[in-house]
Amino acid sequence: MTTFPDLTAFRSAEGQSFGPTEWVLITQEMINAFAKATLDFQWIHVDPERAKKESPFGTTIAHGFMSVSMASRFLEDTIRIESLKMGLNYGLDKVRFPHPVPVNSKIRMYTTIEKIEDFQVNGLKVFFDCKIEIEGVEKPACIAKFISLMME
Repeated sequence: MTTFPDLTAFRSAEGQSFGPTEWVLITQEMINAFAKATLDFQWIHVDPERAKKESPFGTTIAHGFMSVSMASRFLEDTIRIESLKMGLNYGLDKVRFPHPVPVNSKIRMYTTIEKIEDFQVNGLKVFFDCKIEIEGVEKPACIAKFISLMME
């Protein structure tokens, strides 16, 4: 983790890369909880027996949106700004899911701060280029531009 005292100091991170984060194991319980939260119960995610028989992956896979939603957690594990009062997800650009995440896989993230812009009086809009990878798999699980608002 890299720590910055305030947003002024954080501005120096523009163009820098961070990571990797620690690996996170994606369990069936996590996939089921995501399905319940999003009401997306497609069998490829929540039916291990059917996935074993009918899926080209031979097992259940995490939702693509579950992978990208992990970016928030991974960013919190990567960068800390001591003066930060609040952070908000502003949006995503150019999201792709090049490889599915099979259940019981481990994922982690690398990120580069592409751009930092002023936002209102006491904040920044930060554009992160994120790559979430799967342990032992060449293609990434997710690549996305993650946009965050940070306010002191």
